[in-house]
Amino acid sequence: MKFTIIATLFLASVLSIAAQPKEKVPPTKPVNPAFEKVNDNPKLPRVLLVGDSISIGYTAPVQNLLKEKANVHRIPENGGPTTNGVAKMKLWLGNGKWDVIHFNFGLHDLKLVEAGKRRLTPEEYEKYLREIVQQLKATKAKLIWANTTPVPGPAKKLARITDDVPVYNAVAAKIMDENKIVTDDLYSFALPQLSKIQIPENVHFTAEGYQVLAKKVAESIEAALAK
Repeated sequence: MKFTIIATLFLASVLSIAAQPKEKVPPTKPVNPAFEKVNDNPKLPRVLLVGDSISIGYTAPVQNLLKEKANVHRIPENGGPTTNGVAKMKLWLGNGKWDVIHFNFGLHDLKLVEAGKRRLTPEEYEKYLREIVQQLKATKAKLIWANTTPVPGPAKKLARITDDVPVYNAVAAKIMDENKIVTDDLYSFALPQLSKIQIPENVHFTAEGYQVLAKKVAESIEAALAK
């Protein structure tokens, strides 16, 4: 009798546990190809891409275009504003030698963070961008500056003002000219074809648009490697 009661209670416990809904395991988010580890071919030069989400979008296509020509790496995050670049550049550069560094900052600097106030004024942007340039020049790598791509309207939706981009690009151009750094003019390149390559009312680009930008970026890198 005692055994029967114990067995009954045990069975009831097992059935109760089995009846409970299983905890849902959240699906694993696929890794963006831009952040996949790059295994260097020691016979090829090393290239580093530095920038925000626009550069994230063209990273994988650039890597494909330069396959067998260069080991193309990128920083492990969205580069954000120049303040973030100053703070993390040493970490991003690591201890390895870079032959070419293709870099950009701007979209996050001119972003309207509150009531029309930009995250960084053009003067502040200049200050931090100069610091970044000095850090990059110390690597002895060939540097390529990518100016900021166009921002379409409306400003309210994108938290950015279309006409701010040329202003911040002009600040950067002055710095690059002074330091004899080549500019990959993605702004002028993208501007006349925005309707074909950019997502409407968005600072980002379509998949095809990133392929178009990637070709331009890859060409600038190849030109630097050839020198």
